[in-house]
Amino acid sequence: MKHRICISFLVLLTVFLFNPVLSKKGFSQNNVGQKVSYQQVKHPAWAKNATIYEVNLRQYSVPGTFKAFQTQLPRLKAMGIDILWLMPIHPIGEKNRKGTLGSFYSVKDYYGIDPSYGTMEDFKNLVNKAHELGMHLILDWVANHTSWDNPLITEHPDWYTNDSTGKIVSPFDWSDVADLNYDQPGLRTYMKDAMLWWVKETGIDGFRCDVAGMVPTDFWIDVRTELDKISPVFLLAEAEEPVLQQAFDMTYGWEFHHIMNDIAKGKKSADDIMKYFAKNDSLYQKDAYRMYFTSNHDENSWNGTEYERLGEGVKTFAVLSVTVPGMPLVYTGQELPLKKRLQFFEKDTITWKTVMLNGFYTKLLNLKKSTPALWNGAEGGKFVRIPTNVDKNVFAFVREKDKSKVIVILNLSDKPQTVALKGKDFLGTYNNIYTGKPLTLAADVQLTLKPWMYIVLTK
Repeated sequence: MKHRICISFLVLLTVFLFNPVLSKKGFSQNNVGQKVSYQQVKHPAWAKNATIYEVNLRQYSVPGTFKAFQTQLPRLKAMGIDILWLMPIHPIGEKNRKGTLGSFYSVKDYYGIDPSYGTMEDFKNLVNKAHELGMHLILDWVANHTSWDNPLITEHPDWYTNDSTGKIVSPFDWSDVADLNYDQPGLRTYMKDAMLWWVKETGIDGFRCDVAGMVPTDFWIDVRTELDKISPVFLLAEAEEPVLQQAFDMTYGWEFHHIMNDIAKGKKSADDIMKYFAKNDSLYQKDAYRMYFTSNHDENSWNGTEYERLGEGVKTFAVLSVTVPGMPLVYTGQELPLKKRLQFFEKDTITWKTVMLNGFYTKLLNLKKSTPALWNGAEGGKFVRIPTNVDKNVFAFVREKDKSKVIVILNLSDKPQTVALKGKDFLGTYNNIYTGKPLTLAADVQLTLKPWMYIVLTK
């Protein structure tokens, strides 16, 4: 999940339960496996049909600056991106640093900008340019821990978590950071004020909050209430606990991500998708946004590229993650495609030549943006599976709202499939967004699908 190793939720929970230091924190023991009653936040209107794009600024270009990235905004806008999530831009700690450049998530100054990215003026220009294009920008925020040389550690040592000997500790094995203690009112005020400052001073549209489940939920509720007094913000939690949806617009769909990886490896089948969404619907309210993805900075650097994990099914699973109920994430370089693991603590520049998958993503993401059936949360259409004769290998479904209708048919196997659709929800003539040709689905239709073939039909 984090910037050093991707720990599954189960491992995090196990460590939590048996770690008396961490058990003082806000990590929710009972929120992932059971229904939680909460007041859902009001989403900003512009998020209802949005797609989010994670920006790894250090690796995006040779300069790795705000100015260099700003030139990419028109391309990303045309591709269908609405929300830009910038990984942390703060100065990085030097004490106990990992690697040459250190982790983005080892924050030395919450009010500062790492000079390698540019100046505050450069950042504000980037935010303004995004707004001119009708895009929104959120900043990655690390509330759970600081670098060991953050001034707070000498000015307010009582704001940190101590072991039984009084020594400040790191969370888990993240040795380059020191754990913060939210039992301290002063820390809560400081962190809230810093977040409010960034919204007021730079005009950003919200935050992606690192390991949000390890910070008390009531802190996030307080922050959200104050932020919304400034302007409607968008908050993304790097967590999966339903209770966090009372402060956050969106939470991570980690479980679905792992299901896709397992299907690609033959460990699970298409049937497991509906089991997941039945569980999801039982835990989350209808308007809770869930983020689905085939890659992100953690997955790419620590668990492998999407091509290592999903093989020939990369585009098929991308279609799935965009068209099911939820908000899709595209990570830096996926549109190339990106077939290497980016180093986390070093400079490892992406080579931008021909953006081969630009057309693939443009058609898919703009379909989502323009089609109410695919919108986020309660704004989207109902999700209904279309039974087939080969349900273990083929996942077909329809989503419909008002006059918009989308049918998706996916071969989630490495073998050809002859598919007979069952029922009446699919009947009609549609446009295939990738071939541009009409396709009529009659009651007796049979489709021959190549391995990992995907069909996206709209009406």
